[in-house]
Amino acid sequence: MTKVELETGGSVWKMLVKPGDQVAQGDTLFILEVMKMEVPYPAPISGEVSATHITEGDAVEEDQLAVEISP
Repeated sequence: MTKVELETGGSVWKMLVKPGDQVAQGDTLFILEVMKMEVPYPAPISGEVSATHITEGDAVEEDQLAVEISP
């Protein structure tokens, strides 16, 4: 299982995946708004999204667990 953690704090602007979705490495999982900039988070591996720990509109912090992907 691969865990995607946030590199910075901000606000979750758009969630593009949900548990059960198949993703390819490089697909955008979600977009954070950080200081009025949109920061996309790509999938580090291909696989199935097993869990999401954030939702649109959430205020999030650095190092927070966002998404889990099973190969």
